[in-house]
Amino acid sequence: MGAGQKGGCAGCITRIPYATLIAVIMCWAGVGVFCGTMYRGVNLSLRLLQDVFKLDRGLQWIEPVQLTFVILGASMAALALMILGTSVLATGATRQEVYRSSTGRVGGRIASAAFIFIIYILLVAWMVVFACCIAVTVFYSLSWGVCSTKEIQYDQAKIDFYPFHFMFPEGTQRVNMEVEGAKEIKQFCIDYVERAEVMFILATVSCWLVIMSLIHFLMALSANYAHIRGHVKFTELQDLHDIASETMTLTDRDTVYVKG
Repeated sequence: MGAGQKGGCAGCITRIPYATLIAVIMCWAGVGVFCGTMYRGVNLSLRLLQDVFKLDRGLQWIEPVQLTFVILGASMAALALMILGTSVLATGATRQEVYRSSTGRVGGRIASAAFIFIIYILLVAWMVVFACCIAVTVFYSLSWGVCSTKEIQYDQAKIDFYPFHFMFPEGTQRVNMEVEGAKEIKQFCIDYVERAEVMFILATVSCWLVIMSLIHFLMALSANYAHIRGHVKFTELQDLHDIASETMTLTDRDTVYVKG
């Protein structure tokens, strides 16, 4: 009984695609942190624009962006699960059972190739997102650097953003481009910039983690494709070995009968 349980456990261990499993954990962790921090960071940025710069126009796109983060997280989680499923089918003894027929091997190769194509597209998209995260993080880091200077005091300082008026919507008054007074400076520096900087730093790190997981997926899927493709030769060799074994067995029996 103990030997059977030991053999069963060993068989299960050999059927686990560890590389894909690590990639799935990295993907889930990265996407979860990214969606949470970006949702919070975008929300802080929206409140910053509304409370400090008094901007209410042209911000209708922010809510759809937040909804996109939720859809993105669910889609990436589902995709990772599907890739894990295909990797399980292409690992160890499971591959020998599933891909015995030519139809099964063709289906497995098509599925692996389709996932490789999807991962390539997602990798390019996440690299673009990573570049955007770096740009936003640099902006908030520079803003926090301005807030950290000795010249910025809550009771006697002013932060003038008028030199960047081209970044504001057309028709914005100059007074709304200036952060002046203890209340506005505290809102800008402490309530919004400091918190948003932390959120976007975490989002950038998690985005890098997602990119690494996609690279892991590409390596695992390429290996699975090669294993499924090479399983044809393995099956042919196994069939030849079985035929040879049967032939030798029959020959030995004939020899025994002749001697008898």
